[in-house]
Amino acid sequence: MTTFASGTTASNPEKDGLTRDALTVLQPGFPGTTAPDWLLRRLGEGLASVGLFGRNIASPEQLSSLTAQLRAERDDVLVAIDEEGGDVTRLEVRTGSSFPGNHALGAVDDVDLTREVAYELGRRLAACGVNLNWAPSADVNSNPSNPVIGVRSFGADPELVARHTAAYVTGLQAAGVAACTKHFPGHGDTAVDSHHALPRIDAESSVLERRELLPFRAAIAAGTRAVMSAHILVPTLDPDHPATLSPHILTDLLRGRLGYDGLIVTDAIEMQAIAATYGIERGSVIAIAAGADALCVGGGLADDETVRRLRDALVSAVRAGELPEERLAEAAERVRGLARWAASASAAAEGSAAAAEGSAPVTATASPSDVTRVDIGLVAARRALTVTGMKVGTSTDADTFTPLTEPPYVALLTPVANIAVGDETPWGVAAELARLLPGTESSSFTGEDADAADAILTAAGTRRIVAVVRDEHRHPWMASALDTLLAARPDTVVVEMGIPQAAPRGALHIATHGAARVCGQAAAEVIAGA
Repeated sequence: MTTFASGTTASNPEKDGLTRDALTVLQPGFPGTTAPDWLLRRLGEGLASVGLFGRNIASPEQLSSLTAQLRAERDDVLVAIDEEGGDVTRLEVRTGSSFPGNHALGAVDDVDLTREVAYELGRRLAACGVNLNWAPSADVNSNPSNPVIGVRSFGADPELVARHTAAYVTGLQAAGVAACTKHFPGHGDTAVDSHHALPRIDAESSVLERRELLPFRAAIAAGTRAVMSAHILVPTLDPDHPATLSPHILTDLLRGRLGYDGLIVTDAIEMQAIAATYGIERGSVIAIAAGADALCVGGGLADDETVRRLRDALVSAVRAGELPEERLAEAAERVRGLARWAASASAAAEGSAAAAEGSAPVTATASPSDVTRVDIGLVAARRALTVTGMKVGTSTDADTFTPLTEPPYVALLTPVANIAVGDETPWGVAAELARLLPGTESSSFTGEDADAADAILTAAGTRRIVAVVRDEHRHPWMASALDTLLAARPDTVVVEMGIPQAAPRGALHIATHGAARVCGQAAAEVIAGA
């Protein structure tokens, strides 16, 4: 077995074709809002892709400058981002997304609307110079306790997820941005976050075929340009290796049975499911050998040393006979092929946009005829709401709720954010309610606040309470706090911004199916009767 020691590479790696291929298959991240010198140097040496995260983005103008800086060094560079919309946003990491996420789109179940939302999101990415989006999530959220997918999924029905995945891919790529459908072969039936450990799905082949694989088949049929592997163990498919490291899953299943010939990119290789079990160097070599074409890294490790370590590990593995040189070359060529597609698709999208200049606004199905793509995110968020109104007692007449006219007290019951979502992005309804009802006040409470309900009641005084939760069904402390609040104040309004698995309750219950900024705005409009 080869030991991947630091620095084990060719005497002149920068001029080595093998080493250029090793750099080509990396998709690293970096700190800051401008490209560091080491990254620009690596682009000159063969690096073909760069991954962006929230830390790299301050504004659309700054992002455009950053991508221009990258392209000044390499004009065909793939600039990737995980901009899912909804809860997972990088473009609007500090304000919340202008687009609802997958679960809200699945709740509406209008594929034309999903396509329009994906197109507009893609158009904004393309305008900033981004040409590869690590989205959409095609996971079927069949496990309500899933801690990492949740509202990132279109839903729990495989057929619904399949048709919306296909629509999303089509819309995004029509804007000139390559879609990267994830997390193959499906991360929905897990109760473990692969950022922290290795999840396992124990399902029979027949179940996997009709549930997990159906959306990926739809994405492939829709022409998705990339597929992202999941760091999950599926013993039915491969009892020994997680999907990212499995030739049975990446080569035999995805390439062979499903007939996919586009780019396969790994989920972040530094996630603990891989890093804590194989190490990033060893894991990277096995992933490429198994059939992956590109290695995502940089969410956590974002420095030149990481790039050098992975480059050297791949080169050493080839020279030791552990990784076939032709496999690495094939992977690098797929990266370059996607870069060529992105360049031509971007030009085509720009041409289509120019041809459509001055034409009638594009509308979403069943939405007002004067709604343009600029408004499509709010249109979708409004349509996604599920509103249940109740009298105090047993009546379920939805007309009994009277919109608030006085500023309420908003209590945000905040769970620990998973790494994919992050804790930088604001969520809730307080900001929008403050705009509609000046004087609105709010506070945030966590599971560590044992007396959260009592504190809320004291802080609210005589004001109406709006309690905002996220996946109440997964957090007993939230359910307990709501029990206490509703017993003392039955007129409390409850807003669920996660999966609405728990039964609706409160004087008014609003399920937004996601925590995007526009979802909060849509809920606030209902509460205030705007």
